[in-house]
Amino acid sequence: MPVTSLDAIQAAVGTEIGVSDWIAVEQERIDRFAEATDDHQFIHVEPALAAQTPFGGTVAHGFLTLSLLSRMAADVMLVPDTLKMAVNYGLDRVRFLAPVPSGGRVRGRFTMTDVREKAPGQWLLTHSVVVEIEGEEKPALLADWLGLIIT
Repeated sequence: MPVTSLDAIQAAVGTEIGVSDWIAVEQERIDRFAEATDDHQFIHVEPALAAQTPFGGTVAHGFLTLSLLSRMAADVMLVPDTLKMAVNYGLDRVRFLAPVPSGGRVRGRFTMTDVREKAPGQWLLTHSVVVEIEGEEKPALLADWLGLIIT
């Protein structure tokens, strides 16, 4: 994560702060996610059945794609040089727009949309995130993600 001043983070509101590296979403990752969540819907874990759907093959769970935001953020989210702790604060909006095919790659495009001091030394950062699918025009998902930083 890029380290900078709190002033620089506040000045970044309204700007794209970065694009993460590509992350492969292989069938093995999808299968492990299915095991972890007990979500074994055939479109995720049954290649022969999934091939008969409009998807043409297995696709990642939407929540798997969403869970990759943490990994994507590690590449681009700005953190203040006075950081003591950062925690996930939640999501205001999530929309799953396109399926991620097994074997596809995704990346996150992050825009800082708000920085507010909730309490002394506690800052709520809001990022608009677009998760792109390599080679596709339509993104996998859009999310407004909130993080709380303690300085």
